[in-house]
Amino acid sequence: MVGGGTYLIRGFGMWRRRPGLMVLGMVPALVVFLVLATALVLLLLNLGDLSSWLTPFADDWSDTARKLLRLGLALVLVVAAFSLSAMSFTGLTLIVGEPFYERIWRETEQMLGGAVPAGDLGLARAVRDGLVMIAIGVATAGVVLVIGFLPVVGALAGAGLGFVVAGRVLAAELISRPLEARGLDRAARAALLRPHRSRVLGFGLATQAFFVVPLGAIVVMPAAVVGATMLARELIGEGRPQRPDSV
Repeated sequence: MVGGGTYLIRGFGMWRRRPGLMVLGMVPALVVFLVLATALVLLLLNLGDLSSWLTPFADDWSDTARKLLRLGLALVLVVAAFSLSAMSFTGLTLIVGEPFYERIWRETEQMLGGAVPAGDLGLARAVRDGLVMIAIGVATAGVVLVIGFLPVVGALAGAGLGFVVAGRVLAAELISRPLEARGLDRAARAALLRPHRSRVLGFGLATQAFFVVPLGAIVVMPAAVVGATMLARELIGEGRPQRPDSV
């Protein structure tokens, strides 16, 4: 699993080779980040009122019991909201940034050598996959919300689940682009990735870790596209660059 994270490190190497291209890849992530950050700030500002609105039955409880319930609910809501925002960020960023990220992974293919896949994924495919990721995010947030009500460990367990699911889906989505451009359908991609689940998950978790760092998601997305391209090439046996830091 640890080995999967090295592809992300190698992906950051593209900043030395093509800084302008990587900055361009940050634009869609920045736009989506600002939209979602605004939504999260509005949620946090109204968290107390929302918790009270969701628990009218606790109005007659003792002051201590009522505050504990609503504090716990507020924490669960925050964890679920961040889980949803992480998945929504990825889905929306891939939709908005499809032309940017396609250019990044194609130029990565060219730098790594060999024929650049001619397959055209298109905006429709990006929209479809982005919406699927958002739907998965909604479902995950719902599960996180339920788990969050478990005593003591609920919020922590929910946060961990959301983190792992988001990382796994993100990695699979980024890796699928260069694979689909080579003509591999969904079944073929699944068969290819199955023996390498640990490595793919490690890459996804390493990428997802940047999402908990302020502005980290903006910086990591173009590097993740590069790293995913490198990982996809190795999985199909097209080799790796001569030096790990060559891109």
